[in-house]
Parts: sequence; C-alpha cells; structure tokens
Amino acid sequence: MPDPQNPIEAAGLVAREIRSGERGGAATKVLVARRRYRADQADVWDALTSAERLPRWFLPVAGDLEVGGRYQFDGNAGGLVERCDAPDSLAVTWEFGGQVSWLEVNLSKAEGGTVLELVHEAPVDPEMWRQYGPGAVGIGWDGSLYGLGVYLETGTPLDGAEFEAWMTGPGGIEFARATGGDWAKAAVAAGDDPAAADAALEAVVAFYTVAPPEEPEA
Repeated sequence: MPDPQNPIEAAGLVAREIRSGERGGAATKVLVARRRYRADQADVWDALTSAERLPRWFLPVAGDLEVGGRYQFDGNAGGLVERCDAPDSLAVTWEFGGQVSWLEVNLSKAEGGTVLELVHEAPVDPEMWRQYGPGAVGIGWDGSLYGLGVYLETGTPLDGAEFEAWMTGPGGIEFARATGGDWAKAAVAAGDDPAAADAALEAVVAFYTVAPPEEPEA
C-alpha cells in the first residue's frame, strides 16, 4: 500500500473527477477528490471543523464556525457556513480574490477508516481553464489532503512553510506533476482535448513549483 506520509505515494491515494455544473444560470466546473484515511470518522470530522485543530494541517481560522456564520482562513479564503450535518457533511462558500465558489465535504465510513469526498464548484474563465486546467485548484487541494493525512497518521502538525519550500524542489515538482497529471486525465475523461490538457499541465506545474521572489533587504 502507498505510504500516506510520502507525498508522492500519497498522491496516488486520491481519486479525481471533473463534472460540469451550473449555478444561477452560469456554467461551472466541479472538481471532486476522494481519499480514504486510516482514522475514525469522528476524528476526521473534528480535524476538519475544530478551530484548534485546523491550523495543525491547514491554516489558522477565525470567525463563527456555525451555520450562518462567517469564517476566514489566515491569508486565504473566507466565506459563509451554509450547512453542517455532523459528522457527515458540511458546505461553505469559498470566497477569495473577489471570486465566490462553493465547497462541500462529505465523510463516510469505510473498511479500515473514513472516506473523505471534497467537492469544489466554481465558475471558471475559459481562458484560465485553457491555460492552467483543473490543476490550478486541484493541486492546492491535493497538498491539503496530504497534510491532513500526515496529521491524522502521526498527530504531528504539518509545517506549512517547510512544505511550501519543499514544493519548489525536485520532490515538489514530482508531486505537482503526479497530482496535476491525474487532474489532466480527469479533464480529458470529462471531454477536454488531450493536447490542451497536456499543455495546461506544464503551465500549472511551473506555477506551483517556482519559488517566490525573495523580499528585498531593508
């Protein structure tokens, strides 16, 4: 069995799917990722919804983590908690950079653990999709699913800065290519042109693995 603590092997634990959707009369893209964790459903649910535990594998969160409340992840998305059916399902708006999308997470018991299904639906600019494909969003979620797995397996918080630095090295490039490649295959299965999906894969791997410019010294 793949090692869930090895990023490259953990990439193979995720099943990926792309669907077409519609919200308010506008076309959307729906990215679906599923992974089984070797943890009880109650533990996975708590790791997903506890303000104390979320920073250990994702990001610090502030706000009202109740239905109708608003949340904000540090330096990332915020939104409205639309639904929370513990310990099975939650739905929130995902608001970032002036764009609104919708995130749903479903949990179900499985042999030896819990299956997590992440569903992210968003209106997508066709040109942005042509340039970067589903990996623009999907690779980021893959990193989060990996971080959750390490935390659930070991109980040790993931060092986000360390993982970001790793992403710009050989291992990170391999991880981005593995996860991005599977998202590209899902796009082709959903009807995208294979050559366009391959070109988008190269662009999105470069996007995720280029180190940010260093801050100038004061």
